[in-house]
Amino acid sequence: MSAHFDLSKEEMKSYGYKIVDLIAEHWDSIGSKKPVMRATRKEMDKVFLQEAPEQGTPAEEVLDFVMENVMPNSTVISHPKAYSFVPGPSNFISTMADSLATGFNIFSGGWMVSPAAAELEIVTMNWLLKMYNFPVEKGGGLFTSGGSMANLTALVTARRIKCGDDFSKAVIYLSDQAHSSNIKAIRVLGFKKEQIRVLPTDLEFRISINKLKNAIAKDRLEGLQPFCFIASAGTTNTGTVDPLNDIADICEEEDLWFHIDGAYGGAAILSDKGAKALRGIERADSLTVDPHKWFYQPYEIGCLLVKDASWLSNTFSETPEYLRDIEGNESEINFYDYGVQLTRRFRALKFYMSIKTYGLDTFKKAVSYNIQLADDVEKMLRKSRNWEIISPATLAVINFRYNPIGLNLEEHEIDKLNQKISEKVMESGEAFLVTTILNKQVVLRMCLINPKTTFDDVKSTFLLCNSYAEEILEKQK
Repeated sequence: MSAHFDLSKEEMKSYGYKIVDLIAEHWDSIGSKKPVMRATRKEMDKVFLQEAPEQGTPAEEVLDFVMENVMPNSTVISHPKAYSFVPGPSNFISTMADSLATGFNIFSGGWMVSPAAAELEIVTMNWLLKMYNFPVEKGGGLFTSGGSMANLTALVTARRIKCGDDFSKAVIYLSDQAHSSNIKAIRVLGFKKEQIRVLPTDLEFRISINKLKNAIAKDRLEGLQPFCFIASAGTTNTGTVDPLNDIADICEEEDLWFHIDGAYGGAAILSDKGAKALRGIERADSLTVDPHKWFYQPYEIGCLLVKDASWLSNTFSETPEYLRDIEGNESEINFYDYGVQLTRRFRALKFYMSIKTYGLDTFKKAVSYNIQLADDVEKMLRKSRNWEIISPATLAVINFRYNPIGLNLEEHEIDKLNQKISEKVMESGEAFLVTTILNKQVVLRMCLINPKTTFDDVKSTFLLCNSYAEEILEKQK
């Protein structure tokens, strides 16, 4: 007996066309769906839990089961009313490009195996290097699974260059608003908590330059080795950008590696207002951006850029015997030498095809629209007697809370009220809107990076929030 996975050409086409039809229908009807889908582990176990079947099931029957049970039980993160965390708006061309890359199963690790895949990653890296005013001739980078892996790759590189093999006295600095992936990366690299300085931010959630200077000076006096500062270019909580030029001055003076985590806000460089907010970003030694956020790409595609590509190759390059025949010449880049992964999927294709198809101007207009939408929402809220701005619109993120003029609630009561508003909205499934904590206050947060989100979508969401707030307050009387 022979075991095989082959389908006939006609069977493959029939199956594939059905999947494309399902995806196209999803894209066309996305706004008419409810964005939030919730279920318990018990409910999901009841639907899916079973032993691996010994015998197969007809392909279309399995597909029908998936469409009935998997997709409807997943939050629609690209929905116009998905406001929480960082939404994933995506785009259809990149979705299809991902299907091509997966369908042809292209290995994007080494030049010899797929020179076209490597070349497209070089080309798209150059687009990004120019975008951020990094040196194209000397600079470089690579696509990663996401911002977390990009940050980890940057910190491995920084540690090798600044500390060599001994990092026992090394100290790294970041703010209390830095993304949690940075702390995770620092821990993965084996740093002790005594080597991490999480510095407080000011009233605008930016790193305090004075406190950074004081911390570095104190550590040097104690015989420690300050080696890296991680700045935020668009924090997840508030969209805030640290004072990049001031930090760059300190890093140059103190010989610190300057890493900027622009996983969220880096794409704002495409708009005039965003570019002003990101002044100084070109002075980083390394920069994380996340195309599957505000460059409208489907998951997974993060990116790390560096000023000198040799920093990556000198950190990660290994030449085992089984790879000795595929090294190529200096211009033929093997991207497995630039990061952790040896086996890499062809992430560059979706970025390349979407930019080529839509044109960079379309992306610029979309990012500019998102920033303007958040500004318009702020103006609307400031005219309302019910809502209080806690963190103003910054790179398409805005934080607010329900606190009507004249209601005179205690702080803990306001916190509880806003938490309940979020819970009610989520239970309704009409919008994906959750809370965060700012200045020890429970606040509602909107991240408005979906170009399909309209001002009317946001207004209808606030009408829903108002109605739930009134309902909650009425029950408390």
